[in-house]
Amino acid sequence: MASLSLGGLKVSARRKSVQSRNAAVERRNLITVCRFSVKTLIDRSCFETIDDSSPEFNNFAAILEQILSHRLKGQITWFGYESPRSFWDYIRVACCKVSHNCICSIENMENVSSSRAKGRAWIRVALMEKHLSEYISAALRDFKTTRRFYEDGAIVLGEEANMLAGMLLGLNAIDFSFCLKGEGLDGNFPAVIDYTPYLKFTQSSDSISSDEEELRTLGSSGSESSTPENIGPPFIMDENSWYNKCKRVEQKYRLTLEQKGYLEELVRLRETQLAESVSQNKLLLQRIEDMDLAHKMEKEQLEYIIVELQDQL
Repeated sequence: MASLSLGGLKVSARRKSVQSRNAAVERRNLITVCRFSVKTLIDRSCFETIDDSSPEFNNFAAILEQILSHRLKGQITWFGYESPRSFWDYIRVACCKVSHNCICSIENMENVSSSRAKGRAWIRVALMEKHLSEYISAALRDFKTTRRFYEDGAIVLGEEANMLAGMLLGLNAIDFSFCLKGEGLDGNFPAVIDYTPYLKFTQSSDSISSDEEELRTLGSSGSESSTPENIGPPFIMDENSWYNKCKRVEQKYRLTLEQKGYLEELVRLRETQLAESVSQNKLLLQRIEDMDLAHKMEKEQLEYIIVELQDQL
């Protein structure tokens, strides 16, 4: 019996570790593909206007929808059943305090009825207003509401949430143009992410070196039975090797440049958050001083009343 209980504990512990690993991989995949999607949107915006027909935008909207729907709690009905929820139910509550928000206008849209369609309309309106990052930051700061709508392990409850707000900040530089009556707002079908634009195989330097060595070996073995006029392949292979090295250096440079831009955007976001925190801290300190002064005045009044009552007695 003891061995059976130990075996059950090991199986349950292994199952928990696998579940936690799968959840971490899922969060990391969504955040990574979201970063790639934002970069492709910024690159595409340099050549054409981003609208509903842009595949880069459709993919980004699907990614953001899945991030905001990750481990979203269902709504308990009167009969005790759990009905599925849309991320719009969370955004509508968490972003209602944002100044000049578009929540009411989206709620009153006539051609948008389902909750999922309203969420998709909100993504488009927030992008056109250049306030998507502000909405997400405000929603994440309302931790009580976020905790009420999401289960443990959700992206918006983890460390990835701050990265998400920093990524979306770069979209404020893009001028979007959307039609809020198109097929993209159809809430009958879930959003599907297309991962193929972000899948790219890069051969490692060791693998390239081994391939070049194998080609040299084959070239040298073939040159033994050939005439002196056919001694060209080694020089061609050297040119190819230099070309591959230049391509690798160029890729590393582009990656470093993209990381630099992302870090600069993140620093700007942190500076704005720090300024907001400092202003909120000053307001709280002023409020505490006012309350302390009011408390002292109330105390003096009570002491004066006590003295009067003692005189009357």
